[in-house]
Amino acid sequence: MIPPYSYYLFDVDGTLLESAADICGAIQEVLATTTRKDVPFEFLRRYIGRHLLDLFQDLFPDEPPETYDTLIRKYREIYPTREHRQTKPYPGVAETLAALGGRKATVTTKGTPTTRAVLEKFGLITYFDHVQGTDGFPHKPAPDVVLASMQALGAKPEECLLVGDAPPDMEAGRRAGVKICAALYGYGDADELRRWKPDYTISDIRELLPAR
Repeated sequence: MIPPYSYYLFDVDGTLLESAADICGAIQEVLATTTRKDVPFEFLRRYIGRHLLDLFQDLFPDEPPETYDTLIRKYREIYPTREHRQTKPYPGVAETLAALGGRKATVTTKGTPTTRAVLEKFGLITYFDHVQGTDGFPHKPAPDVVLASMQALGAKPEECLLVGDAPPDMEAGRRAGVKICAALYGYGDADELRRWKPDYTISDIRELLPAR
């Protein structure tokens, strides 16, 4: 059983939202303008939770930085036009956020405006005391977004539980000194998540709630 925490820090994609279809769909639209039109959905899905730069550097290792900037800009233009039509919260997300005690914030690689917009669309923003994206500072696995959320909440590391589905979430949490919970139902590889020796693992977000 997971004890209650004063503060909960949530990754978004693959943890709160099942959003792979829209994210990978937008990436595939970008790749359709390049020489790599053959990249399958399952390959792209493994990169959710990491920065787009990691993906594009792996797909186009010999390109100059300007190419990556262009591809990322195209993605950021295309992704909002999909209007999250193929995205939905995981089962139990709203009821868990509503019933879970403590204060809550996001710790996502998305930018803050995009994060706020998607949470508003699915009626989840009301459950958050702070919405924090990655805005002009290093992305996970760097701890910066976690530290920014903690600062906004006035939280100490030992008071926080970070819930995420990808290895960069686990590393960022460890580096920030918070407890970490691996969401095994998301997009991250379970074995890679367990290598970080998370303090807790869950197969359903409702497992964060006290047993009734």
